[in-house]
Amino acid sequence: MKKTVEIVWIVLLILTVFAYLLGKLHLASGFMVGVLLFSTLIKGQLVIDYFMGMKNVSWKYRLIPTIWLFVIISSIAASYYL
Repeated sequence: MKKTVEIVWIVLLILTVFAYLLGKLHLASGFMVGVLLFSTLIKGQLVIDYFMGMKNVSWKYRLIPTIWLFVIISSIAASYYL
């Protein structure tokens, strides 16, 4: 379990550095914003599963924060593309 959490932490770190570099290099085109939002969705789901301890609970309890995350990411995407 500890090794899994360390791998998840490294993945979160890599995705965060990727997002930072895209912003720093001013590469935020419409497609890249979609990629960033998708990576944010992945990061959020990893946090929900591993750091909130929802990986081994019933699906109905995991669905609540996942739906919340999807609604927030979708709202950001809609406001950006409008």
